[in-house]
This record gives sequence, structure tokens and C-alpha cells, in this order.
Amino acid sequence: MDPFTLDELMKQYGQEVWNFAFFLTKNSSMADDITQDVFLQVYRHISSFRGEASVKTWLLRITRNISCNYRNTAFFRKVLLVDTAVSKEYSRSAEQSFLEKEAANHVWKQVFNLPVKFREVLVLHAKYQLSISDIAHILKIPEGTVKSRLFGARKRMSALLKEESLINEPI
Repeated sequence: MDPFTLDELMKQYGQEVWNFAFFLTKNSSMADDITQDVFLQVYRHISSFRGEASVKTWLLRITRNISCNYRNTAFFRKVLLVDTAVSKEYSRSAEQSFLEKEAANHVWKQVFNLPVKFREVLVLHAKYQLSISDIAHILKIPEGTVKSRLFGARKRMSALLKEESLINEPI
């Protein structure tokens, strides 16, 4: 862990930690708090990093654990705010950017309708492009369970998107 400083870790992985926390909690202010807690834990326990997994995998595992703790609090059960995360892009035309963002937001809104166990494997696989073994390591579950949940998540997403297209189809 010597070549990395906390500042470098925050710069390199801070946005990914925040994004994963947001996908798990559906709340931007909670994702802010979780991200801060993740890097506090990293600062306190940086010597415990054994290098058995990548730094990214280690950080996402800490993020998941802290997010689970937040989700289990009474505050989270009472208050659930859904914020939309919109990236800033300037390279395309305004119309093209709008249409692409709308399509992406639409799909991610459907991801939020999945149960947490499906949502987290889908996000780790699709957004962070982690391997099945890395996902298994983060979630502390067997690789077969990751594969099964990923299959279930894809199947449910397909059903949700198909159902919505049928609802929005003109008569």
C-alpha cells in the first residue's frame, strides 16, 4: 500500500466509491456521508490492506459494508430520497446529449426498482466492470451466487423494460 497516499486514493477512486454508495442507497447526501466514512476507514485501517484483492475491490467492499450499515438504520427506513445523477458532458450537441441522458436515466431508474441483491451485482458488473470473482470477494458470497444473481438481475431488467415498453406503446 506504500505507493498510494490517501489523497491519491480519494482522487482516483472517490467518484467510483460515491457512485456505488449512491446506487446502493438511492440518496446523494447519504452517498456523501458513506464516501466520507469509507475514506475515514481507509485512513484508520490502511495497514490492514493485505493486497489479496485490488485496491478498487477493497474500497468497494468497504463501501458496500458501510452502505449496508446505513441501510439498516432507522433513519434510512423512514427517509428515502431519490436523486438523479447527471454527468456533465459538453462534446455532443445539446439535443443528442439530452436524448442519451434520458435513455440512460430511464434504464438506471429501472435498476433502482431491482431488489438490492440484484442491483448491487448488476452495478458492480455493468458499471464497474468487475469480474465475477471480484464481485464475490466484495459481497462475501460464492461465485456461483454472483452468477445466479447476475442472471436474475438481467432477467428482471429485461422484464421491467419490456413491461414498460408495452405500457408506453401507442394503441
